[in-house]
Amino acid sequence: MTPDVSSGSDLTRRQWKMTLLASLGGGLEYYDFIVYGIFAKDIAAAFFPASDPVAALTLSLAVFAVGYLARPLGGLVLSHFGDRYGRKTVFVVTVFTMSACTLGMGLVPAYATWGVWATLLLVTLRFVQGLCIGGELPGAITFVVETASRRPGLACGIVFCLVNGGVLLAALVNLVLQSWLPPSAMAEYGWRIAFLFGGVVGLVSFVLRRSLEETPEFLRLQHRAARRPIGEVLRDHRGPVLLGIGVVALTAGFNGILFAHMPAYLIQVLKYPPREVALAMNVALFAMSASLLFASFFADRVPPRRLMQASALIVLIGVIPVYQVLARGGANLFVVLPLLTMAVAGANGSFAFLLAGLFPTRVRFSGVALSLNIGFTLLSGLGPLAANALIGATGWAAAPGLIIAASALIGLVVASRLSDRPVTLAEAVPAS
Repeated sequence: MTPDVSSGSDLTRRQWKMTLLASLGGGLEYYDFIVYGIFAKDIAAAFFPASDPVAALTLSLAVFAVGYLARPLGGLVLSHFGDRYGRKTVFVVTVFTMSACTLGMGLVPAYATWGVWATLLLVTLRFVQGLCIGGELPGAITFVVETASRRPGLACGIVFCLVNGGVLLAALVNLVLQSWLPPSAMAEYGWRIAFLFGGVVGLVSFVLRRSLEETPEFLRLQHRAARRPIGEVLRDHRGPVLLGIGVVALTAGFNGILFAHMPAYLIQVLKYPPREVALAMNVALFAMSASLLFASFFADRVPPRRLMQASALIVLIGVIPVYQVLARGGANLFVVLPLLTMAVAGANGSFAFLLAGLFPTRVRFSGVALSLNIGFTLLSGLGPLAANALIGATGWAAAPGLIIAASALIGLVVASRLSDRPVTLAEAVPAS
Protein backbone atom coordinates (compact mmCIF):
# COMPACT_ATOMS: atom_id res chain seq x y z
CA MET A 1 0.00 0.00 0.00
CA THR A 2 1.41 3.40 -0.98
CA PRO A 3 1.17 5.97 1.78
CA ASP A 4 -0.37 9.39 1.21
CA VAL A 5 2.03 12.21 0.56
CA SER A 6 1.22 15.68 1.78
CA SER A 7 3.26 18.82 1.48
CA GLY A 8 1.91 20.27 4.72
CA SER A 9 0.55 19.31 8.06
CA ASP A 10 -3.13 19.11 7.03
CA LEU A 11 -5.10 15.93 6.42
CA THR A 12 -4.88 14.44 2.93
CA ARG A 13 -7.98 13.69 0.88
CA ARG A 14 -7.79 9.99 1.72
CA GLN A 15 -7.31 10.74 5.43
CA TRP A 16 -10.36 12.99 5.41
CA LYS A 17 -12.42 10.26 3.73
CA MET A 18 -11.38 7.52 6.14
CA THR A 19 -11.81 9.78 9.17
CA LEU A 20 -15.29 10.85 8.11
CA LEU A 21 -16.39 7.28 7.35
CA ALA A 22 -15.19 6.05 10.74
CA SER A 23 -16.79 9.03 12.49
CA LEU A 24 -20.08 8.73 10.62
CA GLY A 25 -20.46 5.12 11.67
CA GLY A 26 -19.79 6.04 15.28
CA GLY A 27 -22.41 8.77 15.14
CA LEU A 28 -25.05 6.43 13.78
CA GLU A 29 -24.26 3.77 16.37
CA TYR A 30 -24.48 6.34 19.14
CA TYR A 31 -27.89 7.34 17.88
CA ASP A 32 -28.95 3.74 18.42
CA PHE A 33 -27.48 3.64 21.90
CA ILE A 34 -28.50 7.05 23.25
CA VAL A 35 -32.05 7.11 21.91
CA TYR A 36 -32.90 4.73 24.74
CA GLY A 37 -32.09 7.40 27.31
CA ILE A 38 -34.11 10.06 25.52
CA PHE A 39 -37.23 7.86 25.55
CA ALA A 40 -36.57 6.39 29.00
CA LYS A 41 -39.92 7.48 30.45
CA ASP A 42 -41.91 5.90 27.59
CA ILE A 43 -39.87 2.68 27.79
CA ALA A 44 -40.46 2.65 31.55
CA ALA A 45 -44.22 2.78 30.96
CA ALA A 46 -44.08 0.01 28.34
CA PHE A 47 -41.81 -2.47 30.12
CA PHE A 48 -41.76 -1.54 33.82
CA PRO A 49 -45.33 -0.88 34.96
CA ALA A 50 -45.33 0.51 38.46
CA SER A 51 -47.62 2.69 40.54
CA ASP A 52 -44.64 4.94 41.35
CA PRO A 53 -43.34 6.72 38.19
CA VAL A 54 -39.97 7.37 39.86
CA ALA A 55 -39.55 3.63 40.51
CA ALA A 56 -40.45 2.80 36.90
CA LEU A 57 -37.96 5.36 35.61
CA THR A 58 -35.29 3.95 37.93
CA LEU A 59 -35.84 0.44 36.51
CA SER A 60 -35.66 1.80 32.97
CA LEU A 61 -32.38 3.59 33.74
CA ALA A 62 -31.08 0.36 35.27
CA VAL A 63 -31.48 -1.30 31.87
CA PHE A 64 -29.60 1.64 30.38
CA ALA A 65 -26.82 0.82 32.85
CA VAL A 66 -26.87 -2.84 31.74
CA GLY A 67 -25.79 -1.69 28.29
CA TYR A 68 -22.87 0.14 29.81
CA LEU A 69 -21.95 -2.79 32.04
CA ALA A 70 -21.61 -4.93 28.90
CA ARG A 71 -19.14 -2.50 27.38
CA PRO A 72 -15.97 -3.76 29.12
CA LEU A 73 -16.67 -7.34 28.03
CA GLY A 74 -17.37 -6.21 24.47
CA GLY A 75 -14.25 -4.08 24.52
CA LEU A 76 -12.10 -7.00 25.68
CA VAL A 77 -13.35 -9.32 22.95
CA LEU A 78 -13.51 -6.86 20.05
CA SER A 79 -10.25 -5.09 20.85
CA HIS A 80 -8.48 -8.48 20.87
CA PHE A 81 -9.54 -9.03 17.27
CA GLY A 82 -8.83 -5.41 16.40
CA ASP A 83 -5.22 -5.59 17.61
CA ARG A 84 -4.67 -9.13 16.40
CA TYR A 85 -6.27 -9.05 12.94
CA GLY A 86 -7.04 -5.42 12.10
CA ARG A 87 -9.40 -2.56 12.85
CA LYS A 88 -11.70 -2.70 9.80
CA THR A 89 -13.39 -6.07 10.47
CA VAL A 90 -14.44 -5.00 13.95
CA PHE A 91 -15.99 -1.83 12.54
CA VAL A 92 -18.15 -3.74 10.06
CA VAL A 93 -19.36 -6.36 12.56
CA THR A 94 -20.29 -3.90 15.32
CA VAL A 95 -22.38 -1.59 13.19
CA PHE A 96 -24.40 -4.43 11.66
CA THR A 97 -25.09 -6.16 14.99
CA MET A 98 -26.03 -2.95 16.74
CA SER A 99 -28.42 -1.94 13.97
CA ALA A 100 -30.16 -5.32 14.20
CA CYS A 101 -30.57 -4.89 17.97
CA THR A 102 -32.05 -1.44 17.50
CA LEU A 103 -34.62 -2.77 15.06
CA GLY A 104 -35.43 -5.52 17.52
CA MET A 105 -35.97 -3.06 20.37
CA GLY A 106 -38.44 -1.17 18.21
CA LEU A 107 -40.42 -4.34 17.51
CA VAL A 108 -40.42 -6.20 20.85
CA PRO A 109 -43.95 -6.36 22.37
CA ALA A 110 -44.71 -4.49 25.58
CA TYR A 111 -45.01 -5.95 29.08
CA ALA A 112 -48.78 -5.95 28.77
CA THR A 113 -48.52 -8.42 25.87
CA TRP A 114 -45.57 -10.70 26.72
CA GLY A 115 -45.15 -10.05 30.41
CA VAL A 116 -41.71 -10.56 31.90
CA TRP A 117 -40.41 -12.12 28.66
CA ALA A 118 -40.74 -8.75 26.95
CA THR A 119 -38.60 -7.14 29.64
CA LEU A 120 -36.00 -9.93 29.45
CA LEU A 121 -35.78 -9.58 25.66
CA LEU A 122 -35.32 -5.82 26.01
CA VAL A 123 -32.50 -6.37 28.52
CA THR A 124 -30.85 -8.94 26.20
CA LEU A 125 -30.92 -6.61 23.19
CA ARG A 126 -29.58 -3.79 25.33
CA PHE A 127 -26.77 -6.04 26.55
CA VAL A 128 -25.74 -6.96 23.00
CA GLN A 129 -25.78 -3.28 22.08
CA GLY A 130 -23.40 -2.66 24.95
CA LEU A 131 -21.06 -5.39 23.73
CA CYS A 132 -20.88 -3.71 20.32
CA ILE A 133 -20.43 -0.17 21.59
CA GLY A 134 -17.60 -1.48 23.77
CA GLY A 135 -15.53 -1.94 20.62
CA GLU A 136 -17.01 0.82 18.47
CA LEU A 137 -15.66 3.98 20.05
CA PRO A 138 -12.20 2.62 20.96
CA GLY A 139 -11.98 1.35 17.39
CA ALA A 140 -12.90 4.75 15.98
CA ILE A 141 -10.30 6.51 18.12
CA THR A 142 -7.62 3.98 17.19
CA PHE A 143 -8.53 4.06 13.52
CA VAL A 144 -8.43 7.83 13.02
CA VAL A 145 -5.28 8.37 15.11
CA GLU A 146 -3.45 5.81 13.00
CA THR A 147 -4.95 7.03 9.71
CA ALA A 148 -4.66 10.81 10.19
CA SER A 149 -1.22 10.80 11.79
CA ARG A 150 -0.51 14.39 10.72
CA ARG A 151 -3.46 15.82 12.69
CA PRO A 152 -4.58 13.16 15.19
CA GLY A 153 -6.04 15.68 17.62
CA LEU A 154 -8.27 17.20 14.96
CA ALA A 155 -9.22 13.73 13.68
CA CYS A 156 -10.35 12.69 17.16
CA GLY A 157 -12.36 15.89 17.39
CA ILE A 158 -14.12 15.01 14.13
CA VAL A 159 -15.01 11.58 15.56
CA PHE A 160 -16.68 13.06 18.60
CA CYS A 161 -18.27 15.91 16.69
CA LEU A 162 -20.06 13.35 14.52
CA VAL A 163 -20.73 11.07 17.48
CA ASN A 164 -22.53 14.05 19.00
CA GLY A 165 -24.19 14.42 15.63
CA GLY A 166 -25.71 10.99 16.19
CA VAL A 167 -26.99 12.12 19.55
CA LEU A 168 -28.27 15.32 17.95
CA LEU A 169 -30.11 13.23 15.37
CA ALA A 170 -31.77 11.32 18.20
CA ALA A 171 -32.80 14.60 19.81
CA LEU A 172 -34.16 15.87 16.49
CA VAL A 173 -36.18 12.70 16.02
CA ASN A 174 -37.55 13.22 19.52
CA LEU A 175 -38.46 16.81 18.63
CA VAL A 176 -40.26 15.75 15.46
CA LEU A 177 -42.16 13.00 17.22
CA GLN A 178 -43.11 15.25 20.14
CA SER A 179 -44.45 17.81 17.64
CA TRP A 180 -46.22 15.25 15.48
CA LEU A 181 -47.78 12.90 18.03
CA PRO A 182 -49.87 13.50 21.16
CA PRO A 183 -48.44 12.24 24.48
CA SER A 184 -50.65 9.13 24.47
CA ALA A 185 -49.36 8.09 21.04
CA MET A 186 -45.76 8.77 22.07
CA ALA A 187 -46.15 6.41 25.01
CA GLU A 188 -47.84 3.74 22.91
CA TYR A 189 -45.79 3.62 19.70
CA GLY A 190 -43.98 6.93 19.05
CA TRP A 191 -40.76 5.83 20.76
CA ARG A 192 -40.75 2.69 18.60
CA ILE A 193 -40.54 4.83 15.45
CA ALA A 194 -37.29 6.29 16.74
CA PHE A 195 -35.78 2.82 17.21
CA LEU A 196 -36.91 1.57 13.81
CA PHE A 197 -35.52 4.68 12.13
CA GLY A 198 -32.18 4.19 13.91
CA GLY A 199 -31.95 0.58 12.82
CA VAL A 200 -32.49 1.45 9.17
CA VAL A 201 -29.98 4.31 9.26
CA GLY A 202 -27.48 1.98 10.94
CA LEU A 203 -27.71 -0.41 8.01
CA VAL A 204 -26.67 2.49 5.76
CA SER A 205 -23.63 2.94 7.98
CA PHE A 206 -22.83 -0.74 7.55
CA VAL A 207 -22.77 -0.35 3.76
CA LEU A 208 -20.55 2.73 3.97
CA ARG A 209 -18.07 1.13 6.34
CA ARG A 210 -17.40 -1.76 3.99
CA SER A 211 -15.28 0.66 1.92
CA LEU A 212 -12.90 1.44 4.81
CA GLU A 213 -9.22 0.56 4.36
CA GLU A 214 -6.98 -0.82 7.09
CA THR A 215 -4.82 1.76 8.91
CA PRO A 216 -1.24 2.32 7.66
CA GLU A 217 0.21 1.89 11.16
CA PHE A 218 -1.43 -1.50 11.67
CA LEU A 219 -0.29 -2.69 8.25
CA ARG A 220 3.25 -1.57 9.04
CA LEU A 221 3.36 -3.57 12.27
CA GLN A 222 1.00 -6.40 11.32
CA HIS A 223 3.80 -8.97 11.37
CA ARG A 224 4.45 -8.02 15.00
CA ALA A 225 0.83 -7.97 16.13
CA ALA A 226 0.33 -8.96 19.76
CA ARG A 227 -1.03 -12.50 20.17
CA ARG A 228 -2.68 -11.65 23.51
CA PRO A 229 -3.06 -7.87 23.46
CA ILE A 230 -5.18 -7.57 26.62
CA GLY A 231 -2.66 -9.65 28.57
CA GLU A 232 0.14 -7.43 27.30
CA VAL A 233 -1.75 -4.30 28.33
CA LEU A 234 -2.40 -5.65 31.83
CA ARG A 235 1.22 -6.78 32.17
CA ASP A 236 3.10 -3.83 30.70
CA HIS A 237 0.69 -0.87 30.65
CA ARG A 238 -1.23 -0.86 33.93
CA GLY A 239 -0.17 2.71 34.70
CA PRO A 240 -1.41 4.09 31.37
CA VAL A 241 -4.72 2.25 31.85
CA LEU A 242 -5.28 3.99 35.19
CA LEU A 243 -4.32 7.33 33.69
CA GLY A 244 -6.61 6.62 30.76
CA ILE A 245 -9.60 6.03 33.05
CA GLY A 246 -8.92 9.39 34.65
CA VAL A 247 -8.53 11.06 31.27
CA VAL A 248 -12.04 10.00 30.20
CA ALA A 249 -13.65 10.77 33.59
CA LEU A 250 -14.99 14.25 32.90
CA THR A 251 -16.31 13.44 29.43
CA ALA A 252 -17.87 10.17 30.63
CA GLY A 253 -19.46 11.66 33.73
CA PHE A 254 -20.78 14.75 31.99
CA ASN A 255 -22.04 13.07 28.82
CA GLY A 256 -23.78 10.27 30.70
CA ILE A 257 -25.75 12.77 32.76
CA LEU A 258 -26.47 15.09 29.83
CA PHE A 259 -27.56 12.49 27.29
CA ALA A 260 -29.22 9.82 29.42
CA HIS A 261 -30.49 11.69 32.46
CA MET A 262 -31.04 15.34 31.64
CA PRO A 263 -34.14 15.07 29.38
CA ALA A 264 -36.15 12.89 31.79
CA TYR A 265 -34.79 14.86 34.78
CA LEU A 266 -35.94 18.20 33.40
CA ILE A 267 -39.37 16.88 32.39
CA GLN A 268 -40.29 14.51 35.22
CA VAL A 269 -38.46 15.96 38.22
CA LEU A 270 -38.32 19.69 37.46
CA LYS A 271 -41.52 19.82 35.34
CA TYR A 272 -40.11 21.75 32.37
CA PRO A 273 -42.26 21.51 29.19
CA PRO A 274 -41.20 18.51 27.04
CA ARG A 275 -41.11 20.54 23.82
CA GLU A 276 -38.90 23.21 25.40
CA VAL A 277 -36.56 20.51 26.72
CA ALA A 278 -36.32 18.84 23.31
CA LEU A 279 -35.52 22.14 21.55
CA ALA A 280 -32.98 23.21 24.18
CA MET A 281 -31.22 19.82 24.05
CA ASN A 282 -30.80 20.25 20.30
CA VAL A 283 -29.22 23.66 20.78
CA ALA A 284 -26.98 22.34 23.56
CA LEU A 285 -25.80 19.38 21.48
CA PHE A 286 -25.01 21.65 18.55
CA ALA A 287 -23.04 23.96 20.87
CA MET A 288 -21.16 20.97 22.30
CA SER A 289 -20.23 19.64 18.85
CA ALA A 290 -19.03 23.00 17.55
CA SER A 291 -17.06 23.85 20.69
CA LEU A 292 -15.31 20.47 20.99
CA LEU A 293 -14.31 20.62 17.31
CA PHE A 294 -12.88 24.09 17.91
CA ALA A 295 -10.94 22.80 20.92
CA SER A 296 -9.62 19.76 19.04
CA PHE A 297 -8.23 22.06 16.34
CA PHE A 298 -5.74 23.28 18.93
CA ALA A 299 -5.01 19.85 20.44
CA ASP A 300 -2.25 19.29 17.87
CA ARG A 301 -0.72 22.73 18.56
CA VAL A 302 -0.84 23.24 22.33
CA PRO A 303 -0.39 20.82 25.24
CA PRO A 304 -3.73 18.98 25.17
CA ARG A 305 -3.70 18.40 28.91
CA ARG A 306 -4.05 22.18 29.32
CA LEU A 307 -7.33 22.05 27.45
CA MET A 308 -8.53 19.33 29.81
CA GLN A 309 -7.40 21.25 32.90
CA ALA A 310 -9.26 24.37 31.77
CA SER A 311 -12.52 22.47 31.27
CA ALA A 312 -12.22 20.57 34.53
CA LEU A 313 -11.65 23.76 36.53
CA ILE A 314 -14.56 25.61 34.91
CA VAL A 315 -16.93 22.69 35.45
CA LEU A 316 -15.79 22.11 39.03
CA ILE A 317 -16.54 25.70 39.93
CA GLY A 318 -19.71 26.21 37.93
CA VAL A 319 -21.74 23.00 37.73
CA ILE A 320 -23.46 23.13 41.16
CA PRO A 321 -24.61 26.76 40.67
CA VAL A 322 -25.94 25.81 37.22
CA TYR A 323 -27.94 22.90 38.65
CA GLN A 324 -29.32 25.14 41.37
CA VAL A 325 -30.54 27.55 38.70
CA LEU A 326 -32.23 24.67 36.88
CA ALA A 327 -33.75 23.30 40.09
CA ARG A 328 -35.37 26.62 41.00
CA GLY A 329 -37.49 26.32 37.85
CA GLY A 330 -38.11 28.81 35.07
CA ALA A 331 -34.49 28.79 33.85
CA ASN A 332 -33.80 29.72 30.24
CA LEU A 333 -32.76 26.29 28.96
CA PHE A 334 -31.61 27.77 25.65
CA VAL A 335 -28.89 29.67 27.52
CA VAL A 336 -28.07 27.42 30.47
CA LEU A 337 -27.68 24.08 28.65
CA PRO A 338 -25.46 25.34 25.78
CA LEU A 339 -23.18 27.16 28.22
CA LEU A 340 -22.93 24.01 30.30
CA THR A 341 -21.89 21.91 27.29
CA MET A 342 -19.38 24.52 26.08
CA ALA A 343 -17.65 24.41 29.47
CA VAL A 344 -16.62 20.80 28.74
CA ALA A 345 -15.24 21.57 25.25
CA GLY A 346 -11.59 21.40 26.28
CA ALA A 347 -11.98 17.93 27.77
CA ASN A 348 -14.21 16.63 24.97
CA GLY A 349 -11.78 17.93 22.36
CA SER A 350 -8.62 16.50 23.89
CA PHE A 351 -9.34 13.33 25.89
CA ALA A 352 -9.38 10.87 22.95
CA PHE A 353 -6.06 12.18 21.60
CA LEU A 354 -4.52 11.98 25.07
CA LEU A 355 -5.89 8.48 25.58
CA ALA A 356 -4.61 7.09 22.26
CA GLY A 357 -1.16 8.47 22.96
CA LEU A 358 -0.82 6.39 26.13
CA PHE A 359 -0.47 3.09 24.22
CA PRO A 360 1.73 1.73 21.39
CA THR A 361 0.21 0.61 18.10
CA ARG A 362 0.42 -3.12 18.76
CA VAL A 363 -1.94 -2.86 21.76
CA ARG A 364 -3.53 0.55 21.21
CA PHE A 365 -7.04 -0.75 20.48
CA SER A 366 -6.99 -2.91 23.63
CA GLY A 367 -5.51 -0.20 25.84
CA VAL A 368 -7.96 2.43 24.66
CA ALA A 369 -10.90 0.01 24.94
CA LEU A 370 -10.02 -1.03 28.49
CA SER A 371 -9.57 2.52 29.75
CA LEU A 372 -12.51 3.98 27.89
CA ASN A 373 -14.98 1.24 28.79
CA ILE A 374 -14.11 1.16 32.47
CA GLY A 375 -14.42 4.94 32.67
CA PHE A 376 -17.68 5.09 30.75
CA THR A 377 -19.19 2.12 32.59
CA LEU A 378 -18.52 3.62 36.00
CA LEU A 379 -19.43 7.22 35.18
CA SER A 380 -21.68 7.31 32.10
CA GLY A 381 -23.46 4.01 32.68
CA LEU A 382 -24.07 4.27 36.39
CA GLY A 383 -24.17 8.08 36.53
CA PRO A 384 -27.84 8.53 35.52
CA LEU A 385 -28.93 5.84 37.96
CA ALA A 386 -26.84 7.40 40.72
CA ALA A 387 -28.24 10.85 39.92
CA ASN A 388 -31.79 9.58 40.27
CA ALA A 389 -30.89 7.82 43.52
CA LEU A 390 -29.24 10.96 44.92
CA ILE A 391 -32.37 12.99 44.31
CA GLY A 392 -34.49 10.37 46.06
CA ALA A 393 -32.11 10.01 49.00
CA THR A 394 -31.42 13.71 49.63
CA GLY A 395 -34.53 15.41 48.33
CA TRP A 396 -32.18 17.95 46.72
CA ALA A 397 -33.10 18.54 43.09
CA ALA A 398 -29.61 19.83 42.23
CA ALA A 399 -27.90 16.64 43.45
CA PRO A 400 -26.91 15.35 39.94
CA GLY A 401 -24.41 18.20 39.74
CA LEU A 402 -22.34 16.46 42.42
CA ILE A 403 -21.58 13.58 40.05
CA ILE A 404 -20.34 15.93 37.33
CA ALA A 405 -18.29 17.89 39.86
CA ALA A 406 -16.62 14.69 41.09
CA SER A 407 -15.80 13.73 37.50
CA ALA A 408 -14.26 17.15 36.92
CA LEU A 409 -12.11 16.79 40.03
CA ILE A 410 -10.77 13.45 38.78
CA GLY A 411 -9.99 14.98 35.39
CA LEU A 412 -8.19 17.91 36.98
CA VAL A 413 -5.98 15.67 39.12
CA VAL A 414 -5.13 13.26 36.29
CA ALA A 415 -4.35 16.04 33.80
CA SER A 416 -1.72 17.33 36.21
CA ARG A 417 0.02 13.95 36.00
CA LEU A 418 0.34 13.96 32.21
CA SER A 419 3.21 15.33 30.17
CA ASP A 420 2.99 19.00 29.20
CA ARG A 421 4.13 18.16 25.67
CA PRO A 422 1.46 17.45 23.05
CA VAL A 423 1.28 13.73 22.45
CA THR A 424 2.10 12.62 18.90
CA LEU A 425 1.46 9.32 17.19
CA ALA A 426 5.15 8.83 16.58
CA GLU A 427 5.89 9.00 20.33
CA ALA A 428 3.30 6.30 20.97
CA VAL A 429 4.57 3.86 18.32
CA PRO A 430 7.44 1.55 19.36
CA ALA A 431 10.56 1.51 17.28
CA SER A 432 10.81 -1.28 14.74
